[in-house]
Amino acid sequence: MNKETILKELQFKAIRSSGPGGQHANKVSSKVELNFDLFNSNGLSDTQKKRISLKLGSKLTKEGLLLLQCDDTRSQHKNKSLVTDRFFDLVDRALLVQKKRKPTKPSKSSIEKRLRSKKISASKKINRRKPEI
Repeated sequence: MNKETILKELQFKAIRSSGPGGQHANKVSSKVELNFDLFNSNGLSDTQKKRISLKLGSKLTKEGLLLLQCDDTRSQHKNKSLVTDRFFDLVDRALLVQKKRKPTKPSKSSIEKRLRSKKISASKKINRRKPEI
């Protein structure tokens, strides 16, 4: 993954943030929307594009656009840096290959410890019963 070329391919759009805020929020476009065209990207290989489309399929549009928005702060520049950081974190997590789990058996000592604790709890329950006459 080439971050410099991907950074050049990102498209940003500043829009007005929703919610209360008075005069400042009504005049200033501080919310930032990030668009990334996954299938036409030159910074990713074909296998990486497939992996991202499988992992982030719910976040992609029908055209293969990844849309992210940020309106956490009142500053447009901070929102832009926050949304780019989120984007790269999302892509990095999507590209991670999970290790295969090796099935293992429990050790003898853990089996014995479990059986001992079962016997102790069973004896407690037996002692709680009413005595037979």
